Amino acid sequence: MFLKILQNYNSKNIKNDILAGIVVSIALIPEVIAFSFVAGVSPVVGLYTAFILGLIAAAFGGKPGLISGAAGSVAVVVVSLVQKYGIEYLYLAAILAGIIQILVGLLGFAKFIRLVPMPVVYGFVNGLAIVIAYSQFQFFKGESFWIYILVALTMAIMYFLPKFTKAIPAGLGAILIITAIVWGFHIDTKTIGDLAHVNHSL
Repeated sequence: MFLKILQNYNSKNIKNDILAGIVVSIALIPEVIAFSFVAGVSPVVGLYTAFILGLIAAAFGGKPGLISGAAGSVAVVVVSLVQKYGIEYLYLAAILAGIIQILVGLLGFAKFIRLVPMPVVYGFVNGLAIVIAYSQFQFFKGESFWIYILVALTMAIMYFLPKFTKAIPAGLGAILIITAIVWGFHIDTKTIGDLAHVNHSL
């Protein structure tokens, strides 16, 4: 499969593909960390999982444009699982989910997703956004006014940047600008290291 994709690959897309990979990688980091907190596990678990998922999808994916990463829907569902039974059962649930996905693909059941009405999809995604946003409120406790300013500025960048340029994704623009502000003005903000121990080796 991989060799077949390489044979049909257009070398003119190399620059765009590299830039797309960088954007996805940078944008995926805060996403998987947020989902890790929602699920009640260490952010290190989310980072390792995203790396392994991305590597497997890139090496063995069935489509040239296939991507894989954190899924907020899964993060919300596994909260009670981790709280009641521990993280060991999360691993078992992930293995079972993978087996089910393989079976769905082999049996051709994926086509039935078209039967789900779009209002149901929109309602699910909006509800998911509310749950994820609500789970972040705990990190505002005890923080200075800077955190509120940075969050408001991030939301403004996400909203207004696409109106001025499409050259850079709004999420990436927000990450770069806010990071530059925090570093440039030496603003004391909470980091991943403050919330959980991050081991620098796999």
